[in-house]
Amino acid sequence: MDGWTLDGTIALLERTPATLAPLLGGLPDEWTRAREGPETFSPYDVVGHLIHGEKTDWMVRARIILEHGEARSFDRYDRFAQSRDSAGLNLGPAELERRGTHPVLGVVTLRQLLATWAAHDLTHLHQIARVMAFQVREEVGPWVRFLGVMRCQGHSD
Repeated sequence: MDGWTLDGTIALLERTPATLAPLLGGLPDEWTRAREGPETFSPYDVVGHLIHGEKTDWMVRARIILEHGEARSFDRYDRFAQSRDSAGLNLGPAELERRGTHPVLGVVTLRQLLATWAAHDLTHLHQIARVMAFQVREEVGPWVRFLGVMRCQGHSD
């Protein structure tokens, strides 16, 4: 890829629900509610997290950048709140370079926020595949050495 674009990011984000629906729709709970261990997300939890984040994090933070810039820090995101609205934005190059303040990372641009949103969705698609593969870890036997998803750990700090 030659670089980040708003259109490319929107295209990727639009595909997340279309990817998850056929992957998870109609599966029994043994697949969708299974976890890798205590305090981890099931595929069901990941979907709730993505929905909650879209409603309360990504678009809210984009609006904070556009309306307040660095003067207002983002609210902390509760990444477990999914258990308890996003409108389109017409953004040009100047708006994408607008800056906001993340409570931990400091100054960030709207471009960085939107690119991170796309990477975040990809991270969770990866997480869903990893959790689902974990459910058959004993059954794959010696093939485990050829299945990177079986050896992969979470990647967030």
